[in-house]
Amino acid sequence: LTTISRKRRTTTMNSGTGIQELMAAETRASQIVAEARIARGDRMKQAQVDADELIAAYRLEQQDAFDKKANADGGSGNNASAKLQAETNAEVQDMQGQFHQNAQKAVDVLLSKCCEVSLEVPSARIRSTQKIYGK
Repeated sequence: LTTISRKRRTTTMNSGTGIQELMAAETRASQIVAEARIARGDRMKQAQVDADELIAAYRLEQQDAFDKKANADGGSGNNASAKLQAETNAEVQDMQGQFHQNAQKAVDVLLSKCCEVSLEVPSARIRSTQKIYGK
């Protein structure tokens, strides 16, 4: 009996040690996973910073190219702006003239529609109302 009980104790001790080793390994694995997640987050942040820098540099490059082209095509920006302002003012004047020309016509149409209101109730409306209220 003593030999069997010793084997059981050894087996129990070995399985207890095995469980502890498994728990320690699980703890290490969870730490490794947590560190990997943190490292991934750091890499993502760094990639975002790098991308923002590239975008800013590209935007500056494109803005410079646009400014050079605008200056080459139109001379100075003020001339193009003045021309655009003159065109806009001419269009506004034209629209105001059309408004004044057609304002009275619009008022006449609205007044005529207000005076053409029919006071007669359609027969279909009368029948539906009678059905609803049971008359």
